[in-house]
Amino acid sequence: ASNRELTDFAYVASHDLQEPLRKVTAFGERLRVKCGDALGERGMNYLDRMQNAAERMQILINDLLQYSRVTTKAQPFAQVNLADVASEVLEDLEVRVAELHATVHVDNLPSLDADKLQMRQLFQNLIGNALKFHRPDVPPQVHICSEKIDGDCGDAFKISIKDNGIGFEAEYAERIFEVFQRLHGRGEYEGTGVGLAICRKIARRHGGDIFAKGDPARGTTFYFTLPAHQADGTDQSAVEEHGENLSLKRE
Repeated sequence: ASNRELTDFAYVASHDLQEPLRKVTAFGERLRVKCGDALGERGMNYLDRMQNAAERMQILINDLLQYSRVTTKAQPFAQVNLADVASEVLEDLEVRVAELHATVHVDNLPSLDADKLQMRQLFQNLIGNALKFHRPDVPPQVHICSEKIDGDCGDAFKISIKDNGIGFEAEYAERIFEVFQRLHGRGEYEGTGVGLAICRKIARRHGGDIFAKGDPARGTTFYFTLPAHQADGTDQSAVEEHGENLSLKRE
């Protein structure tokens, strides 16, 4: 019940914040156009900082809405081919992959019962992270594969997304999945720290889970599990709230 209330609060609060933020942005731009000459260098600097802060707040609101929509805007489960999902995501990231001279290798991925839009979001966030947190002057290498495992309620799959990026220390393995938690400064890497929290929420809504292993010398591997079949297409949000998700073996 507490999780559901927090989700509802995040959704309502984010919508209520949109209108005043739009006014801050709109009147800031009017001030720039009509009074820019009178503001002087210091005044324009203040205005730039104000508008940059408003832009960051807009991004935070949008990410908070995405987090709440995992449950409030969820779609029914249907058969989804994860190979097709990965292919679609890589098409969206084609320009970024080319810019970084990255290599993304995708092994055979399964078909399973899922919310396709949320699967796209899951792959988009994780592959996007693998590209973003690359080593300077080292082209990213990303390997995506899966293996069949025994789940608590039948067949399931463990998907892994491995990269050769900057990795992280083992002590942060749980922290990275918390909302608004960042291991790096805003100036180093873009983002708000919500993407991985969304990934966990999606995995658990499907009755699975997600975790990561990082090594500053070798990179990061994200693992997430998904059941092959959902019982009668049942949404697993209630299961998520009680923490009874498909367990992950972390050997």
